[in-house]
Amino acid sequence: MTDRQAIARQELLSAFNSLLQPERFTDYGPNGLQVEGKAQVRKIVSGVTASRALIEAAIFAKADAIFVHHGLFWRGQTGVVTGWMKERLKLLLAHDINLFAYHLPLDAHPELGNNAQLGQKLGFITPKAVERGEIQYFGDQSLGWMANVAQTSQNQPYVPENLQKHLEKTLKKPVTSVFIDKCTIKNIAWCTGGAQSYFEAAIAAGADAFITGEMSEPQAHLARECGVAYFACGHHATERYGAPAVAAFVTEKLSIEHQFIEIDNPA
Repeated sequence: MTDRQAIARQELLSAFNSLLQPERFTDYGPNGLQVEGKAQVRKIVSGVTASRALIEAAIFAKADAIFVHHGLFWRGQTGVVTGWMKERLKLLLAHDINLFAYHLPLDAHPELGNNAQLGQKLGFITPKAVERGEIQYFGDQSLGWMANVAQTSQNQPYVPENLQKHLEKTLKKPVTSVFIDKCTIKNIAWCTGGAQSYFEAAIAAGADAFITGEMSEPQAHLARECGVAYFACGHHATERYGAPAVAAFVTEKLSIEHQFIEIDNPA
């Protein structure tokens, strides 16, 4: 796009808020515009985390705004601007770049959010699954998703071993798993990122398997004792789809340029 259109920063913010409805969520940090930059936006870069590497890549790409899932500010921070925080803010302010960040609202969007996009990427659901009532919700603020996935695309029932292979092939990353014996997996629950605390709610909801980004010590024991397979696929790996999906949708509507920039993260 050589002749890029520009829109007002406030119009872009309103579009994101209208789509993601942050007022519906009790979150761990501020959703929306976290750092104010240029009043007019021609190009937005999306990414998973507002890391220094992403900010530098956005500067190189001549972006006016950055849209991420993990912003700069979180509950419990000291509030001082030193070290890594100073360096990230210095880059954003020096180049007059807007930073938009949406955490739980981006996880939860029924078609473009992290859970929806991961479910579609893995072939568990279609884009209209929520509209068709095919999703069961569980956990705090109903952020966990579960669907009945009785068979793979090869028309073979899932067992833990071939589900793990499917996850690793699709996400292109080794997966840490805990499960006992072979069993047919029909109800697959998932919640992207660091949602290991949702495992008990997934078990109570009737899951045969639970997929998330991370695993803490208690989940291994619960998986063995309850007979529910647990798959930790990586925080970044499970949350890399929502931000570009939302940014692409909004920028297409507003006729401005968008570029997704992947910053590799093994976590």
